[in-house]
Amino acid sequence: MYAFISKFVLSALLIAFTSWLAGRKPALAGFILALPLTSLIAIAFVQTEWRDPQKSVEFTKSIFVSVPLSLVFFIPFLFSKQIKISFWGLYGLGLVLLVMSYGIHRYIFSGND
Repeated sequence: MYAFISKFVLSALLIAFTSWLAGRKPALAGFILALPLTSLIAIAFVQTEWRDPQKSVEFTKSIFVSVPLSLVFFIPFLFSKQIKISFWGLYGLGLVLLVMSYGIHRYIFSGND
């Protein structure tokens, strides 16, 4: 239970810090959040908790494929001037694109389960 609480606190601190920093220096906060910090932390947690190198490698491969797929969330924001919908509309459209990219991710890894 101590390990779970530690993971929770560390993750929450990282999210809270970048959220706070975004109000002061949005470009820096975006850069920090784009770094694979959460991936580095999570990969170490998986290996420490499960002690299964194969599981950790599979997890890392999934992250590698997921990173470019997850970027589709930002596409509506890049074209916000052209599509002219509200922030929440852009956000919702980004979520729809994320669901679609998850389908691609599942397809890629369907033979690995």
